[in-house]
Amino acid sequence: MTDRSLDMLIDEIVLGLAEPADVARVEAMAADDPDIAARLDRARARFAPLDDTADELELPEDFWARVERDLDGADSLADTPAEARAPAEVIDLSGVRRAMTRWRGAAIGGLAAALLLAVSLGWTLMNPAQPAVIAVLLNEQGEAVALVESRPDNTTRVTLLEQADVPPDRVMQVWTKPEDDGPPVSLGLLARGLSDTLTIEGLPAPHAQQLYEITVEPEGGSPTNLPTGPILGKGLAKAPVI
Repeated sequence: MTDRSLDMLIDEIVLGLAEPADVARVEAMAADDPDIAARLDRARARFAPLDDTADELELPEDFWARVERDLDGADSLADTPAEARAPAEVIDLSGVRRAMTRWRGAAIGGLAAALLLAVSLGWTLMNPAQPAVIAVLLNEQGEAVALVESRPDNTTRVTLLEQADVPPDRVMQVWTKPEDDGPPVSLGLLARGLSDTLTIEGLPAPHAQQLYEITVEPEGGSPTNLPTGPILGKGLAKAPVI
């Protein structure tokens, strides 16, 4: 299983869309692997705002009365002698079951995709603090490869817009220049090659026209604390209109 498919499965587990067998398998993996356990915790934290927006609904007043009535009816039927019951017509529902299984799978897949897209694109809306700056990073061909959203405390969300071609022994590293005439500062690594949220302390609040870029560096990050590898994308930040 790739990291990307595992992350999607973790998101489905947190959303309650995964099969019980998959839930048990991932929970067993998390018990033995702190990295998977941390990814589960991050997913739960990311989807927590969805729970906060859900309203609690009370059961109808006659709900339990209807359940008891149905149970009483089932008991009465069970007490009736078999020879006194009307003969039942046998109907083959196997085709209907197969169709419903396909529809259920398609519906769950669509719901999961919609929720994941909403969380990915709605990171700004679902966090109390609005980003101070937003930057679209472009490659040499002028194509957008990443979206950077940085909050006043330099918590930075990096959303990749396409899969980067990074060798197995290399890693993507995110940089910024808080001061135009100062050196680049590393915001962190995209170690799994996926979108991620990075946090760094000790920097001034981000500002418009601040440079952001992603480079390819040796595993573990740049050995010089400065960009050394090819640039995957770069761009200048702008303040959002709120």
